[in-house]
Amino acid sequence: MAFETYLIYLAAVAVFFATPPDTSQLLIISNSVRYGLRKSVYTIAGDLSANCMQMTGAAFGLAAVIATSATAFNMIKWCGVVYLVWIGVQLIRSSDDVSDVGANRSGQALRLYRQGFVTSMANPFAVVFFGALFPQFIDPASAILPQLLILGVTYLVVDGAILALWGWLGARASSVLKRHSLRLVNKICGTLMIVAAALLGSQDFQTR
Repeated sequence: MAFETYLIYLAAVAVFFATPPDTSQLLIISNSVRYGLRKSVYTIAGDLSANCMQMTGAAFGLAAVIATSATAFNMIKWCGVVYLVWIGVQLIRSSDDVSDVGANRSGQALRLYRQGFVTSMANPFAVVFFGALFPQFIDPASAILPQLLILGVTYLVVDGAILALWGWLGARASSVLKRHSLRLVNKICGTLMIVAAALLGSQDFQTR
């Protein structure tokens, strides 16, 4: 891969993230508001882990399956919608306890990781996106695997930095929100999750 091609890829990824927050980013904001940036890192790790699996699936042709099967695509998408709505409703109905101080730390870390992983994996657009993006920047005359690794790691680094930035903004906002009402924090975070579910549900992909 030529260095100029890599720079174009980097610019393309940057442009892709220059949009309003998506479902995963809204989840990061929500968890950062409730628990702080340090704990929301578990959610970021879950999201990036899912991205790794989606990249692998795209490399093995899973993107083509999802892109051509309306049933598979919609099944994955609506499972994600239901999961996000469930999280949102639980938050809105929860008590004033935002920090979950009494919760087991390892259990809480696993729960936050699972939220990030499931939310990202439940978005079928990600696999299709990787399947469409990577071939545009791969030189078929060179070894494919090293190029895939470079493209994948670069995406994960940029994605992780963007998620951390949204998390930092959420953590900053939490100090202001908690001064008013802890229950208000839960309701705002729950609403964010339902908005994320609506965004995912409203998206569509025209299969061939």
